[in-house]
Amino acid sequence: MRSFVFHAAFALAGAVVPAVPALADPMADALALIAEHERMPAFEAPGDAFDAKACMAGKKVLSIPISMTIPFNVELQKAMASAAAEVGFTYTTWDNQLKVDQWIQGVSQAISQKYDVVDIAGGLNPEWLGPQLKEARDAGLKVTTTHLYDVTQEQIAAVDYSAKVDFTGAGELLAAWAFAKTDGKPNVLIIGSSDVLPSIPFVEAIQKKLTELCPDCKQKHLDVPVSEWATKIQPGVQSALLADPGINYILPIYDSMSQFVIPALRITGSEEAVKLASFNGTPFVLDMVRDGQVQMDIGESLGWAGYAAIDNIMRMMCGLPSAAKMNVPLLIFDERNVETAGVPANFNDGYGDAHLDGFRKLWKLQ
Repeated sequence: MRSFVFHAAFALAGAVVPAVPALADPMADALALIAEHERMPAFEAPGDAFDAKACMAGKKVLSIPISMTIPFNVELQKAMASAAAEVGFTYTTWDNQLKVDQWIQGVSQAISQKYDVVDIAGGLNPEWLGPQLKEARDAGLKVTTTHLYDVTQEQIAAVDYSAKVDFTGAGELLAAWAFAKTDGKPNVLIIGSSDVLPSIPFVEAIQKKLTELCPDCKQKHLDVPVSEWATKIQPGVQSALLADPGINYILPIYDSMSQFVIPALRITGSEEAVKLASFNGTPFVLDMVRDGQVQMDIGESLGWAGYAAIDNIMRMMCGLPSAAKMNVPLLIFDERNVETAGVPANFNDGYGDAHLDGFRKLWKLQ
């Protein structure tokens, strides 16, 4: 889970999605999509090459993650700092413990210390800092976001550039996986958190792709706010399984949800009949893939994501168009390759290092 939220509702309902044309060969479509994300990632430039050292000389970037108590943010910030060091500009991570007053202090620090950019990172919603970001822009700072918006979402007016994530692509891949692994007969329970900003398009992408692949197949949506995962996911899944024993795949959109799904499968005796697939590549969930509790997890390298985020910030400062999305590949981890992620798993192993030479050449560092 790559974000934090305050309020939302809890609900279980049959999915209602717009009608979409059926595919001529849905299984071939699903298998092709899966195969595309089973290959070792290759670097694809998100835009034109540019002289990063020249245009970033003397520049200062301060990044405010939602919290440095979250391992995801620690790893992402580490990678962003490493990329900035290669280019040679000042990069500061504003350490905080998920407190609004600390976020506000971070923006104030960026203004008073005459930074050029304040980056809102790792799930922190810029709408929570509207007055402070206005003050920053009035002082001449640029505002960016990192790893918040889905590629289909528009950034708010207070933001100049956004390093967007392909949550929609991850959703389509989860749908294709469930379809293929049930021999074209998925009966799916999707678990979402609509209080997390990109979750709505993420869930909708799963629903739409499932409908495209299999118009008559069943799908349900369980919506649980992040603050209630520990108390509401397990009973919600149990209720869904008891109401419909035919459910054969559960798709929690953020893989950390899986730890609350597994007990529900045990209690209902559904461990053999019901399989799990998810998104994020969180190390403890990859360990669950290796142990056979989760069948598939879509991973994204945070080392790669950090370099991609810095690339987009520099494009803004260098007068280049924003990248349409962070060029971070989505890689399937299953029983076939999960050990490449490490034993125990970590955030970066298993993806290769094509991004390092790729970005260095793109920034004309070599």
